Amino acid sequence: MFGYIRADKAELKMREYEVYRGVYCSLCRRLGKSYGLLSRLTLSYDFTFLALLDISLREGCTAFKSGRCVFNPAKKCNYLKNTEQLDFSAAAATVMLYYKILDDIKDEKGFKKLFAILVKPIFSRAHKKAALRFAEIEKYVSGYIESQNAVEDENCKSVDGAAEPTAAVMANTFSLLTDNEGQKRALYRLGYCLGRYIYLLDAACDYQKDLKSGSYNVLRNIDGDIKDYVSKQLYLCINEAAKAFELLDIKKHKSVLGNVIYQGLEQTFKKELDK
Repeated sequence: MFGYIRADKAELKMREYEVYRGVYCSLCRRLGKSYGLLSRLTLSYDFTFLALLDISLREGCTAFKSGRCVFNPAKKCNYLKNTEQLDFSAAAATVMLYYKILDDIKDEKGFKKLFAILVKPIFSRAHKKAALRFAEIEKYVSGYIESQNAVEDENCKSVDGAAEPTAAVMANTFSLLTDNEGQKRALYRLGYCLGRYIYLLDAACDYQKDLKSGSYNVLRNIDGDIKDYVSKQLYLCINEAAKAFELLDIKKHKSVLGNVIYQGLEQTFKKELDK
């Protein structure tokens, strides 16, 4: 994951920000408890959104308690009293990171490749644990990597085709949050749109770097202004994601989730494209 699914913090009310930050810190703590200290490196706002969505689809209140941050003991943070609620999101983050490491070993060069080789044994054990606990996540993510590699090996020129693996893995992962068929369809659509958003924005951010290195980037096949094309596609993803979000039976924290969908996504892609 790339951290592109994040809130517009300036527009959050104080209590909303405390919930958002509390889930972020709680996911960090759960990753460390379940998969070891270094697994906290998997933490991103993408998985914070997944964790918050998971919690918000459930009945009952969200109870927090105050505690110290592991990385900054002088700092107090709010944590969920029951971080076991975040097991699904923690496992998804761990599995995704492991396959990202494998991908870096395959595609990267120099220090990045060496770093991936060195950390692979460390995260291999955490990956096995997460994959055993959540076999469906493992199935979808491993399939995603195979599909993405095939897209790149075939030098796919279709933007839709290139974005499909990322969109599909997000769609399938989100759909695992419920057993209700109607809600599952809405979650699948939400995940699909967010996955396409992530892929397109990441491709745009890497465009210049990929041109220099000769790496695969589907946006090379676009005629005209790349930024304008990507912006229009991202607005389409956001609009479709919003429609799916409105179909969900959100029990709590809807305003925080809505901030991400209606404000955060647009703010993030504009900031990233302006770099």
